[in-house]
Amino acid sequence: MSSSASPASTCHNCNTDAPGNFCSACGQATTLHVPSAREFLHEFVAHYVALEGKLWRTLALLLFRPGALTNEYITGRRVRYVEPLRVYLTFSILFFAILKFGDFEFLQVHNGEQVQESAHVSPEAPENRPSQMQIRILGQTPTLPHQWQDFQQLPAAGKQKLIRESFFHYAPYAMFCLMPLFALYLKILYLGSGRRYGEHFLFALHANAFAFVTMALMTLIPIDIVRLMLGAWLLAYLPWAMWRVYPSGKFATLCRWALLITAYGLTMSVAIISCIATGVMLHH
Repeated sequence: MSSSASPASTCHNCNTDAPGNFCSACGQATTLHVPSAREFLHEFVAHYVALEGKLWRTLALLLFRPGALTNEYITGRRVRYVEPLRVYLTFSILFFAILKFGDFEFLQVHNGEQVQESAHVSPEAPENRPSQMQIRILGQTPTLPHQWQDFQQLPAAGKQKLIRESFFHYAPYAMFCLMPLFALYLKILYLGSGRRYGEHFLFALHANAFAFVTMALMTLIPIDIVRLMLGAWLLAYLPWAMWRVYPSGKFATLCRWALLITAYGLTMSVAIISCIATGVMLHH
């Protein structure tokens, strides 16, 4: 006999009397059964993909109306859209997954022998052989950790693998940790605007989520003209979004955008190098 033939008189979740089909206290259905695979799939699509239209409304504003999603959230229209943090995390994970499992080479490492061949340097001339990379600070060569020396001894394929593993292990966390700094740069650029730090952080999440979506599409679509169009939209998106969220003159917005891109670009470069260096130093 099936356990779902009739509704239970007591809620299985909170033990409240529930003579109907749903509990009046917690809302759980009183008619329960083990869901089928089809019901699992339907629940996943309905809750995590469709989100009752939230996802599509969010994507429409995020991708095609720069700054509009941030303004909607600031003005209080929030229930109809996916939460900013979830938007950022979803597209960040998606981008790094595409980059990782798509087997795209984003950095090439060459051994001395490979560089030698490309430069046509005679191997019989020791003085012409390229030496291992040395770091000099104020004319002095510091003693480097043994991990770095071990890294120098790896073949090109080994270096490539270690760099790749280090990047994908630490970069997603580093990029998320940079969001407060992105918001801080906005706070400094818009001092006196009356905007609170939380609003800058909200803008940072939306702007970077858009960047992840666009870069993911550029990675997936192997058509040059499409990639060019996406790259142009990526370049134009941020100043347009800044102009819409922080109303000011267009020239002033462009100046702030240039400063923001410069500061954040340098910060992101340092963060990525630090991720790779951390992976190399912690490698056993």
